[in-house]
Amino acid sequence: MTNAESIDEATGVLDPGVARAGAAAAARRRELDISQRSLAADGIINAGALIAFEKGRSWPRERTRAKLEEVLQWPPGTIARLRRGEPADPGATTASIPVTVADNTPLIAETVATAVRTVGATADALPPIDHPDFTPRVTAILSNLRQLESVAARAARINKVTPALIKALSAARRRIDELTMLAATAPNATLGQRLYAARRRANLTIGETAQAAGVSDDEIAGAEAESPVTPAAAAAIEALIEELD
Repeated sequence: MTNAESIDEATGVLDPGVARAGAAAAARRRELDISQRSLAADGIINAGALIAFEKGRSWPRERTRAKLEEVLQWPPGTIARLRRGEPADPGATTASIPVTVADNTPLIAETVATAVRTVGATADALPPIDHPDFTPRVTAILSNLRQLESVAARAARINKVTPALIKALSAARRRIDELTMLAATAPNATLGQRLYAARRRANLTIGETAQAAGVSDDEIAGAEAESPVTPAAAAAIEALIEELD
C-alpha cells in the first residue's frame, strides 16, 4: 500500500501544481528540521512516496496530506492550495508564494526538466495529425508545458538564476515551440495554435501581432494560451492569420 497517487497517467506529463506543492513541502520540512526518515518512522508517509511528492512525481492521498500538514504546522488544506497556486496562508497574498519557490530553485529546475523529458516520449506517441484525437491530446500537453514554463520562469524572476534553471526553462519553451508548430498543421488546430505558428513564421512579437490585428497584447497572449477570446478579437485574429499566411 502506498501513500500517494500517480500523476496524470493519461498524458504522462507531470503536474506543475504538484511540483510547486512538493517543493514547498520540502522547503518547509527542511525549515523545521524534519527528516524524511522520521516521517516514515512516525507513519506519516513512507520515504519513497515523500521523495516522489517532493519531486513532483506523485500526489499524496487526502489523509496523508492532512498528516503532513499537521507535522509541517500548516493549516488544513494548505497542500491542495499550493497545488492550485494559492498562498499557503489563505489570508496572505499570492506574492508570498515565490519565497518558497526561490528556496527550492534546484528542485524546481530538476522537476521541470524531468517533466519536459517525459513530454518527449508522450509527444512521440501522439496519433497522426489528421486523427480526431490529435488536437485534444497535443493541446493538453501544451497546457501542461505552459504551466511548467510558468513555474520555471517565476523561479528565475525571484532568485539567482542557475544554469540548471535556465536549461529547464529553455527546454520547456523549445518543446512548446516545436509542439505548437506541429499542432498548427492539424486540420482541427485551435485558433491559438494557428496564431502562434503564423506569428512565428512572420517573426512577430506578441505586441507587434496585437498591433497588426488591432487587439490588445493580452488578447493575443490569451488566444495562444487557449484562453477564451471575444468574438470580435477572434475575427480580427483570424483575419490576420489569413493575411500572414
